[in-house]
Amino acid sequence: MLRRPFRFAVTAPRVAGPVARWVESVRTIESMGFDTVVIADHFTDGYDTEPMVGLTAAAMATKRLRLQTGVLGVDYRHPVLTHRMAATLDVLSEGRFTLGLGAGWMVSDYEAAGIPYDAPATRVDRLEEVVTILKGLFGTAPYSFTGRHFEIRELSGLPAPVQQPHPPFFIGGGGRRMLGLAGREAAVVGINANLRAGTLGRHAVVDFSADAVHEKIRWARDGAASSGRNPDDFELSLNSWLVRVLPTAAEAEAFLERIAGRVQVPVELLAASPSVLVGTSDQCVDLLVARRETFGVNRVQLDAGFAPDDLAMLEPVVAALAGT
Repeated sequence: MLRRPFRFAVTAPRVAGPVARWVESVRTIESMGFDTVVIADHFTDGYDTEPMVGLTAAAMATKRLRLQTGVLGVDYRHPVLTHRMAATLDVLSEGRFTLGLGAGWMVSDYEAAGIPYDAPATRVDRLEEVVTILKGLFGTAPYSFTGRHFEIRELSGLPAPVQQPHPPFFIGGGGRRMLGLAGREAAVVGINANLRAGTLGRHAVVDFSADAVHEKIRWARDGAASSGRNPDDFELSLNSWLVRVLPTAAEAEAFLERIAGRVQVPVELLAASPSVLVGTSDQCVDLLVARRETFGVNRVQLDAGFAPDDLAMLEPVVAALAGT
């Protein structure tokens, strides 16, 4: 298993208040040593920023920081539009964009927007077609495609992206089929809980146990092998849905006990979950190093889709490990 350097991602701050303050917050993320800023793609539950627009603004405010959709729901945009937006952002950012793609899962988004919520198999079928179309449009010749869900006729994919042959794909998932697709196609595979239920809850916490994560990584590697791809060609990423850097180990233990009771899981399962990062700064550093050795995960998003309330608490962890 190839050991790669740590790269840290974090969700962009909410678009609220003076624009200058938002710009300064994004620049702080860059100066702290984060590799990537991420914006999720939801309409409900408090999400307030369109990812491609927000990331374009972040690109204009920074010089080094990478920009990632986390992740675009393929049912929310036609793939021709997704391609055009992604290619344009890659040009404007001078090659700093990572295109995160997913099949869509949050049922409240679909209901609020009046979008049909098809069966998981149908949504993944659509995602597979979208990946094929995007790769075709990022090519140099006019592209045509006829599938079950989309048809493209002799379309030239413009502008040409800076990153060749296209911006790296980030594909996240929690089920065997999604992770197999990610293993075949993605530069970065995001290991998630299985969100087939369309909502978050105890089931998602349980599905992020250490054993479950091992199995999910195997599905991604099997997907790569099935297409003749070397599993070391992709990086592994994990969302840390529960992150708290605390002054003492005793405070960390008490915090884990409270959260375990709230979500109704054994505290041992919660503490051992690769998606939970709770402890002193030294403990968190040690946990991440051990998880990289155990799972091969080197990309870590230090939140679960919303910007952390206390970015400063993460600074010692990022400073200790970023790039190492």
